[in-house]
Amino acid sequence: MKDIFKEFKPSTWAINNRTSIYVFTLIITLWGMMSYDNLPKESFPEIVLPMIIVSTVYPGTAPENMENLVTKPIEKQMKSIAGVKKITSNSYQDYSNVIIEFNTNVKPEIAKQKVKDQVDKAKAQDLPRDMPAAPNVMDINFSELPIMFVNVSGDFDLNKLKNYADKIKDRIEGMKEITRVDMIGALDREIQVNVDMYKAQAAQISIGDIERSIGYENMTISGGIVKMEGMERTINVKKELKSVDELRNLIIKSPNGAPIYLKDLADVVDTFEKQKSYARLGGKNV
Repeated sequence: MKDIFKEFKPSTWAINNRTSIYVFTLIITLWGMMSYDNLPKESFPEIVLPMIIVSTVYPGTAPENMENLVTKPIEKQMKSIAGVKKITSNSYQDYSNVIIEFNTNVKPEIAKQKVKDQVDKAKAQDLPRDMPAAPNVMDINFSELPIMFVNVSGDFDLNKLKNYADKIKDRIEGMKEITRVDMIGALDREIQVNVDMYKAQAAQISIGDIERSIGYENMTISGGIVKMEGMERTINVKKELKSVDELRNLIIKSPNGAPIYLKDLADVVDTFEKQKSYARLGGKNV
């Protein structure tokens, strides 16, 4: 019996030309590495996930009632939507939110419209009639979520700390890659004029008189038009209070030639607005 040998020519050529194979493999490897480095990359790529939030405010409603009267009826309508992956809900005092996550093949705008249609159906059939406003439907845009938090703290008063934070904010906003910077926990300066009503009544001065006097000292008055070198120029006269002491010494009225100052009628306080948001790091305010 004669043995028959079959030859696979590409393999035979590769064995007989090993140097060429090594060079060819090296070229492919280098080309792959160069292509990888040149691939387009984004540090913070836009993430598109079809997630819709339905938020509802119903004042004076306990969490348990909020769940039964608002959250569950909305959930019931959401379950009938095709393409829904998951529904998450939370019920609080006076407030409810339902998060609907769709499959990735559903476009966000289509998902939002479907949710709106079902919310309208829930409103017509199940939701309480005395709600002050209809449920709010909004989509989640992940590109607008913050990508970095910068905490500013130190042994300074609030005014100085906010000045530092404002400077940092301005520097960050100056970067061309940054679209928006939000400040949380910082308080805006506020000058309070706390009028003593007994003193004001004794002087026969109303709150309106005080408001008008302060407003008059903080306004721009047109001074007319002046012709200069063949051109017309508008003249504006700016009246602006420069300091708290200047505000305290503002003359409100001058009956019988005796001036009545704002400090005679009110306590002028240089302070900050009421706290609306809080920011903490390690249990400490920042």
